[in-house]
Amino acid sequence: MKRRIAITMGEPGGVGPEIIMKALAAKSVRRCCRPVIIGDAAVMREAAKLTGAPLEIGSLSERTVSMPDGDSIDLIDIRSRHALKRGIPSRGAGTAVVQYIDKAVELAMKHEVGGIVTAPISKESLHMAGYSWPGHTELLAELTGARDFAMMFASRKLKVILCTIHIPLKDVPGNITKKRVVNTIKLALRGCEMLGIQKPRIAVAGLNPHAGEAGVIGKEEVRAIVPAIDDMKKAGTDVSGPFPPDVIFNQALRDEYDIIVCMYHDQGLIPFKMLAFDTGVNVTVGLPIIRTSPDHGTAFDIAWQNRADPSSMIEAIKLASRLKLKVKSEELSK
Repeated sequence: MKRRIAITMGEPGGVGPEIIMKALAAKSVRRCCRPVIIGDAAVMREAAKLTGAPLEIGSLSERTVSMPDGDSIDLIDIRSRHALKRGIPSRGAGTAVVQYIDKAVELAMKHEVGGIVTAPISKESLHMAGYSWPGHTELLAELTGARDFAMMFASRKLKVILCTIHIPLKDVPGNITKKRVVNTIKLALRGCEMLGIQKPRIAVAGLNPHAGEAGVIGKEEVRAIVPAIDDMKKAGTDVSGPFPPDVIFNQALRDEYDIIVCMYHDQGLIPFKMLAFDTGVNVTVGLPIIRTSPDHGTAFDIAWQNRADPSSMIEAIKLASRLKLKVKSEELSK
C-alpha cells in the first residue's frame, strides 16, 4: 500500500504551488505515494492553470484524509483571508503557511499520513505575521516537541548534517559545544538509518581553517569537537575528524565517508548546492515524524512565471515515501 504523504503548499506568492503541481504531474511521483496537498484550493487551481498540469484537484474535509486508494490529487482546503500576492512576502502568507504546517503535523502525529513534504516558506513573511521562528525546522521541532534535531541534506553524491542552523555567523563559535557536536553525530547516525545506510562512516568538519591547527587557528576543535569525536568513538561509532573544511567534501565525493557533520549552515550548504541544487533534499532528523523539503527557497524572482524547476520537490516527495523512521519510546509518550 502506498504511503500517504501530506504536501504543504508553502508561500502562496512563491514557487511552492507551481513546483507542487509540476511534481504531481509526474507519474513516477503518483506511483510512489498518495499525495494530499494542504493549502488554499483557489491558489492551487491557479497554479494548475499556470503550469498546464493535467490534474483534477479534489477538495477534502479539513478534518479527515480517510479515503480509498486512488490516483487522484486530494487537497485539504485551508483558505486564506488575504488575496494572493505574487512574488513578494506578506503578513497574510506568514499566517497561512503556519496553518498549513500545523495541519500537516497534526495528521502526521495521528498517523493519518506517513510523512510530510513542505514547500518553501518566507522567513520574512513569518516575521511580518508576528512569528519568531527562524524557519521551518524550528517550527516543526516546536510543534512535535522535538528537543534534539538537525537539518540533513541528502543527494546521491553527498550528504551533510548541520551542527548549528539558522543563527548569525558571529554566534556560531559560541554554539559549538561538546554536547552539541555529540548530539549532531548521533543525529547523523539516525539520519543514515532513515536512509537505509548500514554502518555509516561519519566525517566531522572543523570550524576553523585547517581544522584549527591544534589550537593555533582557533580553539573550538580542541575545546569541543575533538572531545565529542573521542566520546563517540568510545561508544563504537565510526566517526573521524575534525577535518579541514576545504578537503573533507572531496573525500566524501570519493566515497570515503557517508555523511559529513558540518559546523554551520553555509559550510555544508555551499558545496551541497553546488553539486545538487536541483535534486537535493532537506530532511529534518530528530522529529517523531518524517519531513522532507526541496533544498531551495521561495524564489520570489521567478515565482508565478512557470519557470520553476520541480526536480528537488520531486526528489523530496519520493524520499519521504521511502524513508524509514524508528520512533523512540520517549517520543511516543509526548
